[in-house]
Amino acid sequence: MAVPKRKTSPMKRGFRRSADGLGAPAYVEDKDSGELRRPHHIDLKTGMYRGRQILTPKNA
Repeated sequence: MAVPKRKTSPMKRGFRRSADGLGAPAYVEDKDSGELRRPHHIDLKTGMYRGRQILTPKNA
């Protein structure tokens, strides 16, 4: 049976458990298209980001 050689310090334990407190990703409704998108991300349906055309819009 594998046994750890050293006790895990509280700091290292905290590093490992830091991801446990992460919540669900936030979504906002886009002002122009009304689609849900992540904050500070390009709207993939329209290709717009902060009022500028970044990508060509998808034809779907």
